[in-house]
Amino acid sequence: MDFVVSDHLLGTFVPIIVYWVYSGIYMLMGSFENYRLHSRRDEDEKNLVSKGAVIRGVLLQQAVQAIVATILFKVTGDSNEGATEQNASILVLARQFLIAMVVLDTWQYFMHRYMHQNKFLYKHIHSLHHRLVVPYAYGALYNHPLEGLILDTIGGAISFLISGMSTRASIFFFSFATIKTVDDHCGLWLPGNLFHIFFKNNSAYHDVHHQLYGSKYNFSQPFFVTWDRILGTYMPYSLEKRPGGGFEVRPTKACKDD
Repeated sequence: MDFVVSDHLLGTFVPIIVYWVYSGIYMLMGSFENYRLHSRRDEDEKNLVSKGAVIRGVLLQQAVQAIVATILFKVTGDSNEGATEQNASILVLARQFLIAMVVLDTWQYFMHRYMHQNKFLYKHIHSLHHRLVVPYAYGALYNHPLEGLILDTIGGAISFLISGMSTRASIFFFSFATIKTVDDHCGLWLPGNLFHIFFKNNSAYHDVHHQLYGSKYNFSQPFFVTWDRILGTYMPYSLEKRPGGGFEVRPTKACKDD
């Protein structure tokens, strides 16, 4: 009897595997000092959480993510598959991907910004992610479990449902979203990186948000910068060569207290 892995199983676990494989590749590139946005010394001294704790936190979030994905695919899988199997053209898939990207961006912008504006939520929940003052790849999903559930897991579920994509299509969408999220936290500015070419929301853009001066700006994630531009939370920046090698992200507008 042939062993067949279901789309539900792949949709649940492929994005998790992609997370560790892609972030692992970036960790191997960590020695590229001439492309780092922060020095290795800054990474060791400024971050307020150990790498072991980061790994445990990410694994916890991914366990919750897997449980929710299993339930979601079980409940919606049969109804979604019938509609998309008949119309799964490239144009239909592109439309579904774009809708999912817009929905996920919208959800994450407003939830993310609210977690900064609400002092209780920031102190007890979102500040956990900002213990990584110097982001690195496998810390991309280091969050409080409740934040991971609200921003990433529920946000992903909503984008999946509204877009109408099939479970099989979601394997590719959530793997892509995972790669993009890891890339935004990689701490490197590599020449020829397609994410830097096609997306204004990239590792340098998000690095601004992780610094004290940018904590009230650049909330958008993971794809576009649209909501930041519309609502006045967009902070432009410049990339300057750092004397010791690598790059430094510098804001190009004065920071204002809200």
